[in-house]
Parts: sequence; structure tokens; C-alpha cells
Amino acid sequence: MNKQVKGLGGVIVATALPYREDASAPAGLAVDYDRYTEHCRWVVDGGCRGVGPNGSLGEYSSLTDEERRRVARTAIEAVGDRAVVVVGVHAPGSHLARHWAELAAEDGADGLLCLPPTMYRASRADVIAHFEAVASVGLPVMVYNNPIDTKVDLTPDLLAEIAQIENIVAVKEFSGDVRRVLEIQEKAPGLEVVAGADDVTLEALLMGATGWFAGFPNVFPAESALLYELGVAGRLEEARDLYEPLVAAFRWDSRTEFVQAIKLGMDKVGRYGGPCRPPRGPLTGEQRAQVKADMDRAIAALARKRRRAR
Repeated sequence: MNKQVKGLGGVIVATALPYREDASAPAGLAVDYDRYTEHCRWVVDGGCRGVGPNGSLGEYSSLTDEERRRVARTAIEAVGDRAVVVVGVHAPGSHLARHWAELAAEDGADGLLCLPPTMYRASRADVIAHFEAVASVGLPVMVYNNPIDTKVDLTPDLLAEIAQIENIVAVKEFSGDVRRVLEIQEKAPGLEVVAGADDVTLEALLMGATGWFAGFPNVFPAESALLYELGVAGRLEEARDLYEPLVAAFRWDSRTEFVQAIKLGMDKVGRYGGPCRPPRGPLTGEQRAQVKADMDRAIAALARKRRRAR
């Protein structure tokens, strides 16, 4: 790719993946690559810096190997030189994560997002070896701290050690503890801190995070890009005015049903979210009602803002 990539900051959207019904496909749902292409372009057109295929929100663990590579290629081809593409290479072991990293590099990715070993509570040495293997491929790597799902916590002192690995450039911080932003910057000053949980994004940005690897920009890309700009500029009053009516919806990003909730949010704003593959089933009636209520509040607030801006 011809574009110059400096760091992995800015708003990068962990893109949701659309399916269409197909009895011959896994779980009766085939990846809709045409819709996915259009969606990647839409979030970039809305002002987001890039897209992140094959993350948890992209249901990477429910894809066949062929689908997973094609999803990454589709995102890369969709945005071309206009945006960065940070491909998820999460895997149970370093040999598999490195395999996905090598394929992403072949296909033209700009960077990689990588969890510690999945399906296994890895030791400190295991975690470091895992990231060394992925980083050896040569692309910039954003490590992903999600202690809720992996049972491995990339604490600031551990990140200080991980940051010494060549090509490790950023951390997606999903612990929910915004106190860590400054501590990571103190202990690993060369490491970009990227907000990972939508419902503490503004707090993280005000503390010095330089990016947001995000879920709800699948629903509100332009507003999310604006929120990021206001946050990094320290324009607190304007940022809070935008953030406060959105945060109830954003809280779904930190819940077990985040994929289903964000896809329902996409449906609510006239996009296509659609169903999920197993193990993710449909929301309960109560959950759907709450997501809709939270989304309605966000949509109404944004509509009022647009009217005032005229």
C-alpha cells in the first residue's frame, strides 16, 4: 500500500460482519462480502481513520479459515489507500497467531491487533513469547488487553516489558480502568494507549489516549470521529455534551451481548446489522427492548444536535 502509516491511533472501527441466509453455509449464514465492503467504506467516509476486520466484534472465532482471510482481504481492498486496516490475528497459540499475521502482511494490512493466547490462561513468559512471534512478521502490532475474556491481564508493568519488543507500538486497553492510561504512559512511554471500551472512551482520551479501537462507530461513525477530535483537543464541554446521551448505548460494548447489541444498533439507524453466528444467539426480549431504548435516546439527541446546527 502506498499510504504512510504513523502509529495505530485515531478512530479504528472494529467492524461488524454481515451475513446472508444460505443453507449451505456454516449455521445457515454466509458472509455477505458485498455488504461488508460497503460498510467499511461507509465508516471511513464518516471520518474514521480505519477499520479492524477479524476482531471479536467481527466474529472471527465463528469463521472458517477461508472466510477469515477473505474478510481481511475484503477490508483491505475496500478502503485501499484511504484508510488503515488493522487485522485481528487472535489465536490459541503463537504459531497460529503468527500464521494469521503472515497472511495479513501478504494481503497488504497496515497493522495487527492481537490478544494474548486465547482459550488458555497464559503465563507472563507465554504472553511475551506470543507477542514476539507475531511482531517478528514485521507489521506494527497493537496488543489487546481484555482480561475479562482471556483471563490474562496486561498490567502496566507487563506492558512495559512487552513494549520492548520491536514492532509493538500500541495497546488496546479494555480493562475499563482509566487510571491505567497514565500509568502505562509512565512505564512504557513509547507505547500508544488506545481506548478499547466505548463507555470510557472520553475519560481515556482526556487522560492522554491517542486512539480508539471502537465498536459503536459501526453505528455512529461521524459522531464518533467528532467525539475523538474533541477529546484529544481537550474540549471537554463540547465532548461531554456529545458523549453523555450516547454512553448508555456505548455501555453495551462492554457486555457479553455486545455484538448483537451493536448489530441491532446498526439496524436502528438504517444500516444492516443482521444476525450472528453461534455461539452468539439472539438477544432476549428484555435485552432488545433495552438496546432499543438506549439507541432511541442516542438517536434523538443526535437529531436535536443536527437541528441546532442548521
